[in-house]
Amino acid sequence: MKEFELVQKISAPLTDEQIRAGACKALGVKSELLGDVVLTRRSVDARQDIVYRYRFQAYRKGEQYRPYVPQPYRNVESARPVVVIGAGPAGMFAALRLLQRGFKPIVLERGKDVERRKVDMARLSVEGVLNPDSNYCYGEGGAGAFSDGKLYTRSSKRGNIQDVLQALVSFGANPDILVDAHPHIGTDKLPEIVKRIRECVVSHGGEYHFDSRVTDIEKSASGFRVSCHGGEVYEAFKVILACGHSARDIYELFLSHGWTVQQKGFALGVRVEHPQWQINQMRYHGKYQPFMPVAEYSFVQQVEGRGVFSFCMCPGGILVPSSTEEGTVVLNGMSNAARNSKWANSGVVVQIEPGDQPASYDGPLGLMDYQRDVERAMYNYASSHGGKHPFAAPAQRMKDFCRGLVSKDLPKSSYHPGVVSAPLHELLPEHVSMRLRRALPLVDRQMKGYYTNDALVLGTESRTSSPVRLPRDPQSLEHVDVPGLYPCGEGSGYAGGIVSSAMDGINCADKI
Repeated sequence: MKEFELVQKISAPLTDEQIRAGACKALGVKSELLGDVVLTRRSVDARQDIVYRYRFQAYRKGEQYRPYVPQPYRNVESARPVVVIGAGPAGMFAALRLLQRGFKPIVLERGKDVERRKVDMARLSVEGVLNPDSNYCYGEGGAGAFSDGKLYTRSSKRGNIQDVLQALVSFGANPDILVDAHPHIGTDKLPEIVKRIRECVVSHGGEYHFDSRVTDIEKSASGFRVSCHGGEVYEAFKVILACGHSARDIYELFLSHGWTVQQKGFALGVRVEHPQWQINQMRYHGKYQPFMPVAEYSFVQQVEGRGVFSFCMCPGGILVPSSTEEGTVVLNGMSNAARNSKWANSGVVVQIEPGDQPASYDGPLGLMDYQRDVERAMYNYASSHGGKHPFAAPAQRMKDFCRGLVSKDLPKSSYHPGVVSAPLHELLPEHVSMRLRRALPLVDRQMKGYYTNDALVLGTESRTSSPVRLPRDPQSLEHVDVPGLYPCGEGSGYAGGIVSSAMDGINCADKI
């Protein structure tokens, strides 16, 4: 087997003849001695000419190309039960792996199934009615189901990425995610995939229980008793805790039992929204054409010892309200598969480490309380300065934000609850505001046109990851104080995104 790369202008498709010629050249053989040729990666390169870069594996005739073969799902109706708390990426893939290993997953999700969840999200955006258990963060599929479905992780340190990507394809995702350098599924496509995963678990003897917010986890003679707010109790010999990065009540439950909880660094900042055409022209050097993929961006700057970076960039996307508590304003972004909105948005956030917050925010939940108070500051300003929607967001034009000026007017935004002109530079913590205001003009050096007053800066992007870690043994993956309980995914401080969370769920199921 040999790997080789082909480069082709983005306006012209790559032909079979070009692929076979490249493979023969790489192997040093004639066409009749060529075996399989497999595409492994595709990316857009706009550094000079706008081209696609393709990477292939070429095999000689007689060499064996081994396609990925997933493990089969077993019938587990009468198998030993494992409670899985949370039906986000970590919980869903833990449940699938438990089927493969011969255990019965009992999935408890505080929110609703993905179909009913969409109704609650619409009410939040349009009417301002928040269901604290069913929203953009909580419910089947987790936060990732309604944030574009980005699958950018390529690190194999956590496990086999193919276990995740191939499974998603088997449940209906576009096979392009197996080769694209920046794969995504799309918010409009993910709900059906999430539903099919649930149907697979249930059809093989597992269980899903919605509207089942966990209120207690207790040790029992058989392992664990897990209680839900409706009075239901589930018993299992092991528990996988995949609660998501916003499950503040779970962290408080751990403390009430005397189980170790630790502060963990996270990131805090704003969502930045540009017109998508500006990002297209900027990234394609003024050569953008409608047949090209809509442009993305990413950056990292260092300002006084802390990283300032883009996060969860949504080309052709919209901004959505992601609060899980009344009296707070939290923003996130999402895109459909076509990425055809007029806007592009991204989180632009500052690295926060334990100790960066004021001394009054001490204790294991100090950073969580700090995060919540920033979200409350956004709500309090918008609601007292003309916000017509309960979750209206404080906003500034980008250059005004960096110069410390309140914007006299604001550009149109995709954010349905609306925006309120605000001194966002003062509402954010000073050390966060200072670093953002220094970093944004610097980005223009690498992406000319990024720093513009046509861009909108909105507060706040605060749910980048959990500000809490539930420490676990590095070998067994069990909580250090609770053998048999496996903290998992973003909510426990061990992942950041759909793929890494899914792989962490698989790893915890494998340990069981």
